[in-house]
Amino acid sequence: MSSAVDTLWLRTIIRYFRSKSRIIESLATPLFFLLILGFGLNSVSTIPGTGHSFIIFLIPGIITMAVLFTSVFSGIQIIWDRQFGFLKETLIAPVSRNSIMIGQTLGGATTAIIEGMIILVLSLFIGGSFPSVLGFLIAISFMVLISISFTSLGIAIASRMEDMYGFQMIMNFLIMPIFFLSGALFPLTNAPTVLKAIAYVNPLTYGVEGIRYGFLGVSAINPLISFAVLTGFCIIMVFLGGYLFNKLKV
Repeated sequence: MSSAVDTLWLRTIIRYFRSKSRIIESLATPLFFLLILGFGLNSVSTIPGTGHSFIIFLIPGIITMAVLFTSVFSGIQIIWDRQFGFLKETLIAPVSRNSIMIGQTLGGATTAIIEGMIILVLSLFIGGSFPSVLGFLIAISFMVLISISFTSLGIAIASRMEDMYGFQMIMNFLIMPIFFLSGALFPLTNAPTVLKAIAYVNPLTYGVEGIRYGFLGVSAINPLISFAVLTGFCIIMVFLGGYLFNKLKV
């Protein structure tokens, strides 16, 4: 099992680093939001209760964005492998489907964390910083939970589809509202009641607030609650992804 997981994980990482256009494309949108939206509103917005400028408040949300989008769209590799026959060869190998799913999940999650770390490093050049080493570790922990959760979700959906364009449409329809209603781009404390209620049932909200706590030392939700909710969601998504992947037919 370990050998199969390691092999599939390594394959995903190698494919990621070989595809320079994919790296640039996946970083383009988060950087666009960070630089254009951040600098555009930075001069007129200071987040109440934190003392931080808008662009500093925005950085954790943009890190989450990079991790989220890379995670969910890594599921398209399942459809790609199915169309080119690699998935069939993998499934008939003497390894369990759970091992294959875990390898794919860890590979997708690792690439997502790499994307998030790139945004994190770049943010340091525009004023971002961590209050402590513990804050850095907290932010990384939430990045790991987000990446595993939404990579598993992407694999779960891809396991039920055969068309990669349909997969992209469904994921855009699903992921865009999840991101925009997570508090990544606006403070929950000042949000209208309806938006705040939606945000609190959105699992990504707890990831955003966890990273924000690690990055800024303050958050709208207690970090322990955020960690517990996101861990629970992560476990559910891993089991869901494994269940649907085991039902996959080629």
